[in-house]
Amino acid sequence: MTNYIDGFVFPIPRVYLEEYKKVAEKVADIWKEYGAIAYFEFIGDELHLEGTKSFIETVNTKEDEEIIFGWTVFPSKEVRDLANQKVPTDPRIKELVDHLTNPEKLIFDASRMIYGGFKPFIESHK
Repeated sequence: MTNYIDGFVFPIPRVYLEEYKKVAEKVADIWKEYGAIAYFEFIGDELHLEGTKSFIETVNTKEDEEIIFGWTVFPSKEVRDLANQKVPTDPRIKELVDHLTNPEKLIFDASRMIYGGFKPFIESHK
């Protein structure tokens, strides 16, 4: 197991889901240009389990928001580190991020995002 992933969770207003999805699809392509081997985003469905803290509580989700849970897979930490240096400076990313974080119509609030890089621990396939 050599893959490395960056994982993230954040809330997004329902009214902007389709707009966000179009941007996220472009973002996924850019990450793959810089070495990611896969990019996933899922929308919350069942987010409560008795006795645990939910994503809803953790990111302080509002009633009109959905939870996005995603991860980007890289072949190694080294490829991930290089991509994390290059992607933020790509002019296409800057344009997309500026669109999402426009203060007049805040689609994405990065201050409410939970993020981390993860090395392999257990891998099990059917």
